[in-house]
Amino acid sequence: MAKNSFIRFAETLMIKKEMRVVSITVRLMITDCTGTIYFTDLQLQDGDQLTGYTVHTSKMLTKMQENGQPVPPRHYNGVVRTAETVILFNLGKTSAGLDCYIYPIQDMAAGSIEISQGMGAHKVRFLDSVNAGDELTLKASTRQCLKNGSQTPKDGFYQYSAAWDSKHTVKLEERKSARVLFEFQEMQEGGDRL
Repeated sequence: MAKNSFIRFAETLMIKKEMRVVSITVRLMITDCTGTIYFTDLQLQDGDQLTGYTVHTSKMLTKMQENGQPVPPRHYNGVVRTAETVILFNLGKTSAGLDCYIYPIQDMAAGSIEISQGMGAHKVRFLDSVNAGDELTLKASTRQCLKNGSQTPKDGFYQYSAAWDSKHTVKLEERKSARVLFEFQEMQEGGDRL
């Protein structure tokens, strides 16, 4: 085998359909070899057909550049009362993960805060109640949903900013208000081509 060659191995695990898998242990066993061996990725999937490997977007995209330098992240903020549609301008060449910060001005009931794309698609709902002055954070960049810096439950999706104009509906408890801050890094093609 040539240096730096990678081989994809696949293995099927048969389980009893009425039983759930609690854990899987993977042990590498190499014998009668010299040199360096790298174990790079592990992909587990349900079903009886092997599907293709999809590379992470960081392999195909780079930060938007101006004059040879990456542009800083964009920030949009405002105040929402009951419900508003916020339009973000993403001048990047493709969609980008969106980090959302919500600062309630009044206490709000559990499940009363939602964010969605366009006409209500790709919705997320925060499941905990909040107090005035709390910070709710939904970060697509790190896949975190936080309340005052600690993990908190959500129902739905992390958000993204579509290229050009991206519409986002923020819904709050009736007649209540919150400050909102949206942050994203504009992206462009330019990474490794496959």
